[in-house]
Amino acid sequence: MKKKQELELWNKTDVKIFILFLLDSLNHPLDLATIDRIIVETGYVRPFDFTECFSELLEAGQVLEDDLGGERVYQISGVGRMVAGELQSEILDTIRRESSLCAARLLSLHRRGAKLSTDIEEREDGKFLIRLSITDRDGVMLETACAVPSRRQAEEICRNFERKPEKSYRGILSVLTGEVDYLLS
Repeated sequence: MKKKQELELWNKTDVKIFILFLLDSLNHPLDLATIDRIIVETGYVRPFDFTECFSELLEAGQVLEDDLGGERVYQISGVGRMVAGELQSEILDTIRRESSLCAARLLSLHRRGAKLSTDIEEREDGKFLIRLSITDRDGVMLETACAVPSRRQAEEICRNFERKPEKSYRGILSVLTGEVDYLLS
C-alpha cells in the first residue's frame, strides 16, 4: 500500500480535478480559508499548488465567487461540475474516498461555526501541558488538557487534533461515556 506522500498530486491538471471533485461533493458555498484548509488537510495537495490552481479555476469560470452576508464565498459552477463529473475517474478511488470523508468531517464542524484551539506550554518539571478546545456559536464543545513528557509528542497530539477534530471529539466522548472501556482495560 502506498503512503499518502507517494499519492500527493503533483500535476496541475490533477490538482484542479481534485479541487473541483471536492467542491462538487461538498456542494456548499465556503470561504477561501475553509476551502484551503479542507483541500490541504487531505494531504494530497500542497498549499502553493492549491492557491495557484484555485485561482486558475476561478478565472476559467469553473469556480464562482459570491458575496454571502458580506463574506466572499466560493462554489463550483455548472461547467466545473461537468468537468469534475467527466474527469474525477482520473483521481485514484483511494484519494477520492479518503478526501471526501475528511472534507465532510471538516465541513460538519464549519457548519456549526466551530473553531479549534491548541496550546502547548512547557512546565517547570520539564513536561509539556497541552490545551485543546473546540468552540462553536453556542460556546464550548470540548475543552481538555493533559501533560506529556516531550515537546515532540505535544506537537504531534496538536497536529492530530487539528487534522481530525471530529474524530478527536467523538473519541474523547466515547472514553468519557464508557463506550470504549475495553481500550482502558
